Amino acid sequence: MLRILGSGPRLCRNSVTPTREGGAAVPLTDEVARNREALEARYGPWRPTTLGGALERAAAAHPDRPWIIGERASSTYRGMAEWSRRLARGLLAAGVAAGDRVALVLPNWPELVAARFAVARVGAIAVPVSHRLQAQELAAVLEHCEPAVLITMESFREVDALGSLDRIAPGWDRPGTVTSVAGLRLVVTVPEGGGPGRRAGVPTLADLAREPDPALDAELARRGGDPDAVATIFYTSGTTGRPKGVLSTHDMELRSAYGSAYSRAFEDGRRVLFALPLNHVFAYVEGLLTSLLAGGSVVLQSAFDPDATLAAIERHGVNEALFVPTMSLAVVEAARRRPHDLSSLHSVMSAAQAAPARLWTDLYAHLGLQRCVTAYGMSETSAATTFTDPDAPVEDLVGTVGKPKPGGVAGDPALGGRLAVYKTVDPVTLGDLHDGEEGELVARGPIVCHGYYRQPEATAEAILPGGWLRSGDLGYIRDDGSLVLTGRSKDLYKCGGELVMPLEVEARLTSRADVAQAYVVGVPDPRMGEVGCAWVVPAEDAKLDPEELIEYCRASLARFKVPAHVLFCSPAELPLTGSGKVQKFLLAERAVAELGLAG
Repeated sequence: MLRILGSGPRLCRNSVTPTREGGAAVPLTDEVARNREALEARYGPWRPTTLGGALERAAAAHPDRPWIIGERASSTYRGMAEWSRRLARGLLAAGVAAGDRVALVLPNWPELVAARFAVARVGAIAVPVSHRLQAQELAAVLEHCEPAVLITMESFREVDALGSLDRIAPGWDRPGTVTSVAGLRLVVTVPEGGGPGRRAGVPTLADLAREPDPALDAELARRGGDPDAVATIFYTSGTTGRPKGVLSTHDMELRSAYGSAYSRAFEDGRRVLFALPLNHVFAYVEGLLTSLLAGGSVVLQSAFDPDATLAAIERHGVNEALFVPTMSLAVVEAARRRPHDLSSLHSVMSAAQAAPARLWTDLYAHLGLQRCVTAYGMSETSAATTFTDPDAPVEDLVGTVGKPKPGGVAGDPALGGRLAVYKTVDPVTLGDLHDGEEGELVARGPIVCHGYYRQPEATAEAILPGGWLRSGDLGYIRDDGSLVLTGRSKDLYKCGGELVMPLEVEARLTSRADVAQAYVVGVPDPRMGEVGCAWVVPAEDAKLDPEELIEYCRASLARFKVPAHVLFCSPAELPLTGSGKVQKFLLAERAVAELGLAG
């Protein structure tokens, strides 16, 4: 789930400065309309294109504007276009064919962006993989996607990527060796500090690059020209179990990015910061591609640190930051401790988990924001499909995940100009429910995927007749079209035969000022079948008593909903996916072990 934070040209302000008092917003509708009209004028009518085509268009329009502002290096639009072309020639010279998979195991470095667009230019399929995966997890992804090429870091922080490769595919660095990764013909490394690689004879990304060559350039012109071709295989974040490979096309990604820029009313040149990983759709679509379509910049952070985030906002004149709620909480605490000049920052997009009302009010108060938005989406829907309005009151940010995002010129006329629409179905029978009835949310539209790579059973289970994609999330649609989430079907548990939605219990716990975060999971119980266990992250300096928290829940929740156990942890101890989502199945396993229960 997404609940979805720039120095380019500054956002034009109205004469009245917006405030948030009592959750009410001062509208900026004229400004939103102007920014949306400018995007419409730039891209209307929508002409499907490829990722390479979108980069070339931006480079022609803004050749010397900075696009990528990284910790290692930065690049203008023209520089990135030329860099990706050099790498694309190298991939062609190495024999990469259209449709080949190229796995990318890199942090948020400019090299990842250049390689990603190079892969698109040759008509191959990028497989971005989290650089945080352990060797066994990485092996599972590589064995499934069977890449022809692997472009990987050599090391980063505590991760020794080459050591992992030695365990996964012994002999990978010796020419002519057939490894356990089927189809792997070439490994290219990216040294962390630049310069030569650690393994003799293994090419680095710099070695791969090729200068203009008539034959290679002619071949490039013939490749990568189909907007409906698969551009990316995104492996899902694994919050409930084994990841799946989502098939995503060039046009899906660019349409979704345009709709997000339109929904968030991007001004020309918006500068966006994020530490969320680019192997996930959140950062990739909502950060990288939206900035591309608005002629903006992205400030890439390879790891999240709240103090470094605030310093980067001040140093680079950031306009918007992308956070998940755990990040938002940490940044607010850091802003309380030390002041920074955040005058350039006007927006935050905070997504991926539910957030208490005080988080939004704290963001406004301590970061001096004009706008916050939240959103909802999945890897299967090309990131966000819904957004709250840019000037929505706090009540909407807490109570809903917004309405299906308008597509502007990229929208589907048959869907009322939207890029995706929702309905609810009975999670057991899969029959349609009436608007307002709670059930499983399903979606369809031009940014919704048609299946998973080499997983026909998973595809058949996920895609209903008519192209409706099952989300696995429970909720309902309000009369105004907003989606309200009530839980995740796989998170539900039965206590004494009664279904419990953890989201309701979590909302009760996080209504307390001394509870920063709460996550409820079902654990075995000999009498009730299952009972709730609440993992609680205390607010800073809070001293919490488990029995008192249980009594607090008992005061307003039905008996079967009240957690039987409360365990405490720090934010750092929460098991997170690369995109910042809490992996509840791991919390359940940990609770069973700590409580000494039978699994």
